[in-house]
Amino acid sequence: MTVTTDIRPRPLPRPRGTLSEAVVGLLRGIPGKPVPKARSLEPYSEDLQLALHTCYELHYHGFAAVDPEWEWDPGLLTLRAAMETAFLDAIRAEVSGGDDLESELDELLVTPIESSGPSRFLRDEGKWWHMREYFVHRSIYHHKEADPYAWVIPRLRGRAKAALVAVEFDEFGGGRGERIHARLFAELMAGAGLDAEYLHYLDAVPEPMLSLVNMMSLFGLHRSLRGALVGHFATVEISSSPASSRLVDALRRLEADPACVRFYQEHVEADAVHEQLMRTDVIGDLIAHEPALTESMVLGIQATNMLEDRFADHIFDAWRAGRSSLLPGADV
Repeated sequence: MTVTTDIRPRPLPRPRGTLSEAVVGLLRGIPGKPVPKARSLEPYSEDLQLALHTCYELHYHGFAAVDPEWEWDPGLLTLRAAMETAFLDAIRAEVSGGDDLESELDELLVTPIESSGPSRFLRDEGKWWHMREYFVHRSIYHHKEADPYAWVIPRLRGRAKAALVAVEFDEFGGGRGERIHARLFAELMAGAGLDAEYLHYLDAVPEPMLSLVNMMSLFGLHRSLRGALVGHFATVEISSSPASSRLVDALRRLEADPACVRFYQEHVEADAVHEQLMRTDVIGDLIAHEPALTESMVLGIQATNMLEDRFADHIFDAWRAGRSSLLPGADV
């Protein structure tokens, strides 16, 4: 299957409220324009999460016809900081926090195989339209799957840095462009009859997935949150292999294209190895040298689980009602 690896900047997204409309409107103009002050920020609204995602995308591939100088525009960064504060405060208010890192890691390892999450539903009773919607949601994440973690590399030292780079090396295909996980996901999308282009479905995906991806960018862009990013990364690597195995079974049951199976099979094998690297070599070494990061790592684990649960609740509420979990009018 031939899938282009060229990433063309996407058009600016459709606004979902006054805040995202203001951000999109600014980006159509020249950097340096006055930026409105943030008021009445609702952290889990479609409006704020799209506005924040739009600001973050300037650090990735940007948007067509948007001046790249907007990436570091002081006024826009001030507005983004207000949105980040509201979002981070909301996350902290919904998790228990603490410093019992070992218990959090152990809990990830003993999660029952017969979980009630999306992968079990898709394996046991999901229909092909459920699977395609799941792919559309996850495309916002998998198109930039390992990219936010690269920001933490210069903020680590010694064994922790070396081990995290080893995990990232696998995520980026082990030196082979055709094996980059984001490329494998593009092939999955094409195999499922979906558009494989970068962020093609941004206007179709609702807030819960945007919040998950925004959390990754938030943790990655702030040195003060490097512990939270490592905690998030460890959560993904520890919990991914069993879920990916269930999705392999689901896709085989649905007789999906081999490219769809291949993506999740890759994660079954790779993430089982990454689990030990993350727990022992990254987290173990980082805690040994910077024990003050313990609470931040716990935050990253708990925030990931909380936001994944919100995403699961969203899609299950829609699917149990027999309706689409995507935004109204989504063209999929």
